[in-house]
Amino acid sequence: MWGRILNLVVKELQQLRRDRAAKFRLLIPTLVQLFIFGYAATFEVYNVATIVLDQDHSQESRELVARFAGSGRFQIVETANSAADVRRAIDHADAVVAIVIQAGFADDVRKGVSAPAQVIVDGTNSNTALIALSYVSRIVADYAQEMEQDLSRRTRAGARPPPTVTLESRPWYNVDFNSRWFFVPGVIATLTLIMIVNLTSFAVVREREVGTLEQIMVTPIRPLEFILGKTIPYFLVGLALVVVIAGVGTLWFQIPFRGNPLVLLLGTALYLLCVLGIGLLISTVCKTQQQAFATNFFVINPAFILSGFSFPIASMPDFMQWISTINPMTYYLVVIRGTFLKGVGLEVLWPQMLALAGLGIVLLASSVLRFRKSLD
Repeated sequence: MWGRILNLVVKELQQLRRDRAAKFRLLIPTLVQLFIFGYAATFEVYNVATIVLDQDHSQESRELVARFAGSGRFQIVETANSAADVRRAIDHADAVVAIVIQAGFADDVRKGVSAPAQVIVDGTNSNTALIALSYVSRIVADYAQEMEQDLSRRTRAGARPPPTVTLESRPWYNVDFNSRWFFVPGVIATLTLIMIVNLTSFAVVREREVGTLEQIMVTPIRPLEFILGKTIPYFLVGLALVVVIAGVGTLWFQIPFRGNPLVLLLGTALYLLCVLGIGLLISTVCKTQQQAFATNFFVINPAFILSGFSFPIASMPDFMQWISTINPMTYYLVVIRGTFLKGVGLEVLWPQMLALAGLGIVLLASSVLRFRKSLD
């Protein structure tokens, strides 16, 4: 039995080695996508086009505007003379954010009362709008705190300044809120899913399409041995792929790795079993490579969206959250981000490991049963 499996594994590896196009598709597009995600996919927003309407024309109002311009998050593209200019800039998409400082702003700041100011945001792109508003709140809060401290220093001796409450944030694991640290580990899970599902499903379908599957099955090899012979090579390829992507992400993008490599290896092995099961299951229902490609697209996209890679699962409808529980990528993202950024071990990640093991067993068993039925 093991001799037949080993021969089939060697055959698959030799076929992959001789297939230059397959080797190119396996490595080059993977690295290209890693760099695209690493540099382009980010939650951070810079140089938001901003128009300013300063109706106070005071030192205090100019200082507030200067804080926006110097933050690097906002780019002052126009200074308005009236509310009509603001409306025109927003309507024509010349500006995304408008800062309106009303008359009397400086007087109210000096008196220590609420100063009138308005921020208008183009909500067409809700994600950019929400992120820009969070930057606005941070800049205004820092400005208000400094003005309050300055006012307290100006009070006469003996007078007690008004009580203040200061919120001090202490982020853990990602002190600078670098979104690249969040995205790059997730890219490892995404690219592994895409590449291994494609390789596995196409490998079996190709055998059926060219007619060699029937030739193999008339030999003494059994269906289970055939499945193992097909999955083991791509399991090894998947491990090598994860090592390459993780190495590039760690060294090039300076993503910290704080965990135990053995824990990550275990999680990756369980995840690969799930991914191989998906690829084999697709191969049992498809007759041609075109069908396999279309089915892969149908499976991979929902798996990506429902995994929590970029969209929070908690914000999804209840039935979508339920579907995400049968998505292997959901659990692997927790494992890979936990080992990379938090440095946690099995004492924390055992529920995700258990879920991956269960899904892997179910998917591989379903693939074997479906493959037996397709042969009949």
